[in-house]
Amino acid sequence: MQEAGRGYHPGASVGGAWRIAPHPCWRSVYRHKTKALAHNKLMQIDWFDTPLGSYLLGCEQSYFDAEVADVFGFNALQLGLSHVDFLRANRMPMRCRIACDGPARVRADLRQLPVLANSADLVILPHVLEFSDHPHQVLREVVRVLMPEGHVIVSGFNPWSLWGVRHFLAKNQESFPWRGRFISLNRLKDWMALLGLEITSGQMCCYLPPMRSQKWLQRLDFLESAGDRWWPFAGGVYFLHAVKRVQGMRVITPQWKDNVAKSKSLAPVSHRVKDDERLVARNRDAETAE
Repeated sequence: MQEAGRGYHPGASVGGAWRIAPHPCWRSVYRHKTKALAHNKLMQIDWFDTPLGSYLLGCEQSYFDAEVADVFGFNALQLGLSHVDFLRANRMPMRCRIACDGPARVRADLRQLPVLANSADLVILPHVLEFSDHPHQVLREVVRVLMPEGHVIVSGFNPWSLWGVRHFLAKNQESFPWRGRFISLNRLKDWMALLGLEITSGQMCCYLPPMRSQKWLQRLDFLESAGDRWWPFAGGVYFLHAVKRVQGMRVITPQWKDNVAKSKSLAPVSHRVKDDERLVARNRDAETAE
């Protein structure tokens, strides 16, 4: 048996075909990537334990609790951030969290969800798109699993805000959430319009600057109430609630006029009286009267 080529190990013959084992360097790259993902996951969970992360989590939990409470159906899905239950206020019988890792009920690639098409009534994406390598494909997959008139709720970091400035000036681009690629609100709206998602409502929050100190977060809390009035476009986090619209079809048939034949019946035969006979009869009646 000839030795395998460079970069491969000889494998066993299975069904007449050779099974080629990967090179050890590939395994090391895979282990390194897996460790990096696990490290980023730990950094993400640790960041939500900080004062700023707790503040953001409280704002988003309040929004999702109010928004999903009135969405009815049978199947609700949460993609990403599996350590937080954003569907706790929803009353659907089946609520499932799907993520690549973490305490998720289903672990899967968000670009290829193991969900039937047109089966979900509600899908929420809390900060999924800005941390995905293919955000448009993730959104397309969400549209696939949504049933007509299904709801999708997306939250993301706004690049045109004080949080966006912090993201641009961040020294450590590997820390959460500054390692994400913030997607502008207008771009996300264009994606939704192309995929047949009609935006029904939206909201922003986190108008205050991303401060690490709990004391400064409490002092600047007045900016939340002032932000909606004075600079509604500059919130650090935006929310979009959209509905999947599917063009319906109604068959229009021609309105045929049915000419129903009249029922057969006997009709009297008309008899024409000549003018001379009519005059004779009239004179006879006049003489009789005299």
